[in-house]
Amino acid sequence: VQLQAFGGGLAQAGGSLRLSCAALGDSIDTYALGWFRQAPGKEREFVSGITWSKATIYYSDSVKGRFIISRDNAKNTISLQMNSLKPEDTAQYYCAAGRGFVGYRETYNYWGQGTLVTVSS
Repeated sequence: VQLQAFGGGLAQAGGSLRLSCAALGDSIDTYALGWFRQAPGKEREFVSGITWSKATIYYSDSVKGRFIISRDNAKNTISLQMNSLKPEDTAQYYCAAGRGFVGYRETYNYWGQGTLVTVSS
């Protein structure tokens, strides 16, 4: 599975950005899909994940209530709507796919190349 993320950029604190990720080639409709992020000097962290059926969604505490994950199995895409952005949301964001429990990093073995989000105060 090849994943390509896009939609990052510069936003002001309190603003919004929408990230998208397209799967090229293989269908991802049976995969758990997730978003991770990595800030400079920090480890990659889980942001949000969604099961193939969309029945279960997880968010990290740091983004809960502000970010919304969604997927379109017909279009082979996953999105992350980011609202009320904070400077601490600044990071490289990665989409990922895998099979297993949606909230475990170990589930994800296919990764996109990352897209940079910068939030200014």
